Amino acid sequence: MTLRNVRAIAGKEIYHLIRDFRSLYLAFAVPLLLILLFGYALSLDVENIETVVVDYEQTDLSRDFIRRLGASPYFRIAAHLPDTAAVTEALDHGRATMAIIIPAGWTADLRAEREAVIQILLDGSDPNFAGIARAYITGFIESTNRKLLGEFLNRQGMEKIRPPVEGRIRIWFNEDLESRNFIIPGIIAIIIMIVGAMLTSLVIAREYENGTMETIRSLPISAGELLLGKAIPYFLIGLTDVLIAVLMGQVLFGIVMKANFWLMILASSLYLMVALTLGLLISSVTKSQMVANQTAVLITYLPSLLLSNFVFPVINMPKFLQAFSAMIPATYYINILSDIYLRNLGLAYLWPDLAILAVMFLILAAANCVVLKRGGF
Repeated sequence: MTLRNVRAIAGKEIYHLIRDFRSLYLAFAVPLLLILLFGYALSLDVENIETVVVDYEQTDLSRDFIRRLGASPYFRIAAHLPDTAAVTEALDHGRATMAIIIPAGWTADLRAEREAVIQILLDGSDPNFAGIARAYITGFIESTNRKLLGEFLNRQGMEKIRPPVEGRIRIWFNEDLESRNFIIPGIIAIIIMIVGAMLTSLVIAREYENGTMETIRSLPISAGELLLGKAIPYFLIGLTDVLIAVLMGQVLFGIVMKANFWLMILASSLYLMVALTLGLLISSVTKSQMVANQTAVLITYLPSLLLSNFVFPVINMPKFLQAFSAMIPATYYINILSDIYLRNLGLAYLWPDLAILAVMFLILAAANCVVLKRGGF
């Protein structure tokens, strides 16, 4: 392998990138757009639950209950409705996701120390949202019960009852429970797949479609030199996108990695090499830009987005999908990013995932060489 041949192939690919506006757009504009969309639009946090209230009581206790509910960051009182028919209409038309109905006699039951029932209706069309909202309103009612019990014991001149079990909860790694703290680092894996696999899936297929592959075969270059020369420009673009994503995450969203920056660059470079070799292999096998692009979307982008523990927990998936996720490079890279950004772990803890990515790279690089040599190199 000679540096001159690699430099010549890389120069040819850079010249094509400069002339092809669409490739540059995909390389830079789309990753930036993904960061903005995922950072601002995609959120798994549940806040400001649209709540409507029917208060048949209109007493000081019922109004205090509603006021404290609206003061919570998790609920937003959207409307005070006159009856349950209006509640049904609001839920049916999506103007509310939760309804609180305080029946007549509720205050009297409380003051007589009887069971006081409140009806709560939840829109369960989104099970995840409804489950979290249910947990929030359950916690709010438990807090209200503790407050009322404390007031009752105080009136009776008794001391507060200490619960036998007291849970002291402390959140590690993502103390604010902000979903963007792991979404923004995770989107770096998607960006690398777009730049690495989807763009390089076109480069060799383009040579076949343009009829220049026969000319390249006649040149005194090896399969390794061709692959390396084709990959270098996209490797540089990919690293640039990683740096831009890290900078945007810090400036726009205040997300700063806790571990070593150079360790993150090492992991990103290794994952980028896996993506590049995977894209080149798709390009060599399909020999058609349209087929290569569609194949890259199905094999690289979608699995990286859906089956890598990025948005949806793999543990909740069927067993065969859990096994399939173990073959997705993004699974290991997202684990590394999570450890670097949130857990402040070093190489001593990250080396198993790095080793798996290295093995994937070697396998894909060898497969590329075998396919090209069978094609005449």
